[in-house]
Amino acid sequence: MKFDKKRRLVLMQKALAAIFLVAIGLPVQAQNWPERPIKLVVPYPAGGNADNTARLLATQLSGRLGQQVVVDNRPGGSGTIGAAAVAKAPADGYTLLLDATAFTVNPSLFAQLPFDAAKDFAPISLVMQAPLLLVVPAASPFKTVADVVQAAKSKPGRLTYASAGNGGAQHLAGELFKQGAKVSMTHIPYRGGAPALTDLIGGQVDLMFSATTASGPFVKSGKLRALAISSAQHTPGWEQVPTVAESGLPGFQVNEWNGLFAPAGTPQPVLQRLETETRAIVASPEMKKRFAELGVQGVGSSAQEFKSFVQSETAKWAGVIRTSGIRMD
Repeated sequence: MKFDKKRRLVLMQKALAAIFLVAIGLPVQAQNWPERPIKLVVPYPAGGNADNTARLLATQLSGRLGQQVVVDNRPGGSGTIGAAAVAKAPADGYTLLLDATAFTVNPSLFAQLPFDAAKDFAPISLVMQAPLLLVVPAASPFKTVADVVQAAKSKPGRLTYASAGNGGAQHLAGELFKQGAKVSMTHIPYRGGAPALTDLIGGQVDLMFSATTASGPFVKSGKLRALAISSAQHTPGWEQVPTVAESGLPGFQVNEWNGLFAPAGTPQPVLQRLETETRAIVASPEMKKRFAELGVQGVGSSAQEFKSFVQSETAKWAGVIRTSGIRMD
């Protein structure tokens, strides 16, 4: 009897010790993180806003973390291919995702996704935002948003608006504009923003919502005219351009954005370190200067703020897509 009690006590002690080791294992591992290079997946082609943001962030994170952060472009499927790869990656802090507006659009745009956007990722920080300009050709008769609305109401479906492709921020900004102004316009999707802007400048289409980073130089050179900007407030560098909201569509706000995610289940100390470093990088004078040169707005939000932002954007675009009937499959 005494032997059985002693044996049970020994077994209990071993079990408690095992539980203790498991409990402290993740924190100890997280304290040693990172011990090898980190992969930062960008689910879009090189050269765009997301890629530019990722490379700026990767350079700064590499120095702060003491390990190389390597950008891995995995374009395709409106960003779903790269995001799926991260969702399935080990939740150890060595695979991260730098995603964009499509992250909050795709759950409503596709009937099925290879991941659950709400459950398979841990938001870390909203890194930057870039408002869109509502632009028309320099020779266009439209001088204000009211001119566009009046023309669209007088000739339903006749006005055309370009975008870089179906389901992107430019397309959805146009749909939100149509719904807010209660007008009908025809969407003309292109294979990328560059050919869309080329045809807009040439007068083949009537108007377009385009990021300040892309259309801004053409506005400043006189090839395009900016009627309004999609941000909630006046934007530095574009103070002379009214917002869409104050031009007759209250509450209108659209921004292209880039944010940092990790696979769900990544140790909290790792997530906290990434949040802290990312926010410090975005707030640094060097990054502020680079973002200003690119014409974007650095944010550097907390993880909780970013999570709330993603939820809000997902709900907003779900409503727009449901009303417009847009589908990608």
